[in-house]
Amino acid sequence: MVTNQSQHISQQFEKELQDIRSQVLAMGGMVEQQVQNAMEALMNGDADLARAVIASDEDVNKLEIQIDEECIQIIAKRQPTASDLRLVTGILKTITDLERIGDESVRIARMALNLSEKDRPKKNYRELSALGTQVRSNLSNALDAFARFDVETALLVAKEDRDVDAEYESIVRQLVTYMMEDPRSITRVIDMIWSARSLERIGDHVHNVCEHVIYLVEGKDVRHLSAEKMEEVVKARKE
Repeated sequence: MVTNQSQHISQQFEKELQDIRSQVLAMGGMVEQQVQNAMEALMNGDADLARAVIASDEDVNKLEIQIDEECIQIIAKRQPTASDLRLVTGILKTITDLERIGDESVRIARMALNLSEKDRPKKNYRELSALGTQVRSNLSNALDAFARFDVETALLVAKEDRDVDAEYESIVRQLVTYMMEDPRSITRVIDMIWSARSLERIGDHVHNVCEHVIYLVEGKDVRHLSAEKMEEVVKARKE
C-alpha cells in the first residue's frame, strides 16, 4: 500500500513538472510571436499590429505569474531535490528572461508606432531586418533546446550571440552615419537605434535561456562564461 501511494505521488509530481514545462513552452511561443509581430510592424509601418503586440504583453505577464506561483507551490509541497530542483529553478530563471524578451518586443512595437507616422526611407528599415531574423531564429532554437533538454543546441545558440552583437554594432555605426549626413533624419534614426538595441537585448536574454538549459541538464552554473568556456565545462563533465 505504501509503495503504491509513493508511486502515485511520484507520478503526480512528474505530471506537475511536465505541465509546468508545457506552460513555459507556451509562454515561449507567445513571446516568439511577439518578436515576429513587432518586427513586421516595424518593417511595414503597421500601427495596428504594433498595438496588438503591446496589448498581448498582458497575457505574457499573467502566464509568467502563473508559472512562478506553480513553481513555488511545487517547492513548498514536494521539496524537490537534485535534478528536479534544478528543473524548477531553471524554469523560474527562464520565464524571467522570456518575460523580458516580451518587454523588449513591446519597446520595438512602440518604436514601430512612432516610425509609422514618419516618412519611410527607400531602404524601408532593412538595416534591422537581418538582425531581427537572426534574433528570432536564435530564440526559436533556444526554446527547442529547452523543450528537448538539448545542451549541444544551447551551446550553438550561445555562440551565435556574438553575431547578434556584431550586427548590432554595425547597424548603430550605419545609423549614426545617416544622422550625420542628414540631420533631418535624427528623430527617425534614434527610434531605429532603440529598436536595434531592443533586438540586441533580446539576443542577450536568449543567451541566458541557453545558460539555463545547460544548468538544468548538467547542474553547472555557466553564467558569466564565454561560449568557449561553457563548452569546455560541458565537455569536462562528460569526460
